[in-house]
Amino acid sequence: MEDSDFALATRHDLNLLPGIYPGTTDRLLYDGYCGLCHRAVTFVLRHDVSGTAFRFTPLQSEQVQELLPASTPFDTLPDSVVVITERDEVLTRSDAALYIGKRLGGIWRILANVAGLVPRSTRDTIYDLIASIRTRLFAQPEEACPVAPPQIRGRFDM
Repeated sequence: MEDSDFALATRHDLNLLPGIYPGTTDRLLYDGYCGLCHRAVTFVLRHDVSGTAFRFTPLQSEQVQELLPASTPFDTLPDSVVVITERDEVLTRSDAALYIGKRLGGIWRILANVAGLVPRSTRDTIYDLIASIRTRLFAQPEEACPVAPPQIRGRFDM
């Protein structure tokens, strides 16, 4: 990935409505071998105006086991995107995607709230469909965890 892939949000970037839970930092786990997941991480980095809403850890990291609450076994997680909130809630599938949008704020919070009106079973079916074809739609990154530029490297745990 290039430095431009990690361009940080500007203060005026979609800041119509602040993200939820300001001042907290949640954990975003992602499949380090998935092109779509990498794009999701760069999207979050670009649109996180606070610069502190999430820390990032690939699911392939040895640290993941330590990060999970005791009530959530690793083998129950999907191999895509998972959010562990500061309150130790584990969010997966469409719930994780909507939560990310709400944390980012602005138009993403509005869209997440609107999408939240769709029943979870329908949202998760759509999420699962996209997840099942993601490797065909998005090229696998050359490396599981590309080198991030220095200004954001501290937000990643490997």
